[in-house]
Amino acid sequence: MTGSTGFLGKHILNKNRNEVTTLGRKNCDILSDFVNDPYLTIKDSYETIIHAAGKAHSIPVTDEQKKEFYDINVQGTKNLLNGIERAPSLPKAFVFISSVAVYGKETGHLINEDTPLLAADPYGDSKVEAEKLILNWCTKNNITCTILRLPLLAGPNPPGNLESIIKGIKAGYYFNIDGGKAKKSIVLATDVASIITVVSKIGGIYNLTDRYHPDFSELSQSIAKQMGKSKPLNIPGWFAKILARSGDLIGSKFPIDSKRLQKITSDLTFDDSRAVSKFNWNPERVLDGFKII
Repeated sequence: MTGSTGFLGKHILNKNRNEVTTLGRKNCDILSDFVNDPYLTIKDSYETIIHAAGKAHSIPVTDEQKKEFYDINVQGTKNLLNGIERAPSLPKAFVFISSVAVYGKETGHLINEDTPLLAADPYGDSKVEAEKLILNWCTKNNITCTILRLPLLAGPNPPGNLESIIKGIKAGYYFNIDGGKAKKSIVLATDVASIITVVSKIGGIYNLTDRYHPDFSELSQSIAKQMGKSKPLNIPGWFAKILARSGDLIGSKFPIDSKRLQKITSDLTFDDSRAVSKFNWNPERVLDGFKII
């Protein structure tokens, strides 16, 4: 497995600790900077490869920062696949941890796996390219391929947007907007980790969510309660629009603009009924199982 030191990778490793060999730059069984090593060689044979390593949770500003997504997520994947080909034998299965960012959607309701991959941002587009590489490689080598497209991941000390919400509530500067009614797909990292070995034998492309899709109000109240904080305050929609128009004029230094406001106040949910039908996906609701520490 790659990415064992990452947020999801740690959960996968905990679920399968005695059966996993880890590959990475530090604190791994096989030490290798495979992202920058086109000559990576895997010396042993493995039944399943889990590729969970990748760059995420940052917004690139410069061309160099944008290029990092492709260097790590695309070229790193290519180096890994080439290294696996140098192993004594090829694996039976390959599992890739991808993202719902591949769809390139900022709004939408129950988006399914057949939706076109229209990501235009460096992160989403690099995941699309990595998916293509892996699918073609697995087809060529007759390897069972599984791609998991994940939304927000929940669990203790989460990264990304959930981390920002937690910090905002802790510091007292988080506000819901227009009642926090926008629903977002989210899933517990422990639930994803639990089905890796099952789905690896089946193959296919799957969205995974908690099947409930909580709104910002529910999620923020759950976090606040755990932290002993009061219910987050609300900014009325009309006032948020005024602030957003100000942001349109002031520029990126202002915390909100019309585009960001639309994203915050719009539903973005994904359909995982394919996972339910293929391998009885039955996740826990995030609001029930999410512990922030």
